Amino acid sequence: MAAAAKHLTPITLELGGKNPCYVDDDCDPQTVANRVAWFRYFNSGQTCVAPDYVLCSPETRERLLPALQSAITRFYGDDPKSSPNLGRIINQKHFLRLQGLLRCGRVAIGGQSDESDRYIAPTVLVDVQDTEPVMQEEIFGPILPLVTVRSLDEAIDFINQREKPLALYAFSNSSQVVRQVLARTSSGGFCGNDGFMHMTLASLPFGGVGHSGMGRYHGKFSFDTFSHQRACLLRSPGLEKVNHIRYPPYTPGKLRLLLLAMEERRCSCTLL
Repeated sequence: MAAAAKHLTPITLELGGKNPCYVDDDCDPQTVANRVAWFRYFNSGQTCVAPDYVLCSPETRERLLPALQSAITRFYGDDPKSSPNLGRIINQKHFLRLQGLLRCGRVAIGGQSDESDRYIAPTVLVDVQDTEPVMQEEIFGPILPLVTVRSLDEAIDFINQREKPLALYAFSNSSQVVRQVLARTSSGGFCGNDGFMHMTLASLPFGGVGHSGMGRYHGKFSFDTFSHQRACLLRSPGLEKVNHIRYPPYTPGKLRLLLLAMEERRCSCTLL
């Protein structure tokens, strides 16, 4: 952004953030677990749109845990470390950072790591505190905290008390619940009952808002971002007498006509 500013070049900034994922009580836990596990552990969690934490009731958490374990086993086998479908952490620095996050809360699933291989198992944490590092920074790794809330309103308040995320997810059999989360929050993108599929569609803009970035791209949105929308008005050279009221001197009669014209314009815009 600083480099572009020197040349007044338009930009789009896709930044990160902590992407929330709300899971309603009215859901099929295994379907939710399949989809959440897939896009949380995809590329070992090293995607900017992965869910950083799940918000759900204590009852739903207890239903999700065995479902997540089932999905992880089905995707990566009994020994995820030997699975060819699970990647490794990009470098030593980030491995050590993620290894430190494993000490937050309580490990409910996974938690194993191997520094020599930069391997961290698909992990689910519970009983995490808001003040712990795993809830203060973008995780960018295969670690998923489950945070309990008592209601949809509390979940929305939890989301809105934090910086605007790059992506936000909501799972529910009720379309009304999904629409409530969409309407009462702000995020770069939103996906109901699935994970990051919105960013695969060229017909939808992709980008952040506030702390998670600015601008948008994908498909024609990329073209529009780096194009100047030029204002253009072409008028007739005739009918000059109509314009006499806008030229000085501004007599009381001209001012009355101008005010009348402005009032008519305001009324016509109100009708539109």
